[in-house]
Amino acid sequence: MGSAIGIVPTVLLCIFTAALGAALIRIQGLQTLMRVQQKLEQREVPAVELVGGLILLVAGALLLTPGFFTDTIGFLCLIPKLREAIARRVVLRLTAEHNRRAGDHTVIVNGEFWEEDDTPRRLRR
Repeated sequence: MGSAIGIVPTVLLCIFTAALGAALIRIQGLQTLMRVQQKLEQREVPAVELVGGLILLVAGALLLTPGFFTDTIGFLCLIPKLREAIARRVVLRLTAEHNRRAGDHTVIVNGEFWEEDDTPRRLRR
């Protein structure tokens, strides 16, 4: 890209995308934190919000990494609807995997039982 638009515009564009990304991540991160607190106050598990926060963390790392490809992926992670859809999918997949593994350890024993008298046989008459 540096050869197409020049080295100075390329460096300035990288700095601009990093600054813009940092500002957007700060705003969206605080919003996500507030949603987590609301879920906790309602005694609900904020799983989707926490995974969304992790996606924001990855987006921040991608936006601070120089490069147009990483910036593109980072900015895609900042789209709230897309981030929420990805987070929901991750939570559903993790939940399904957990339920599948938990089911492997369940042992069910079918049988019949009856009560017997506790008195030893020699005392019975």
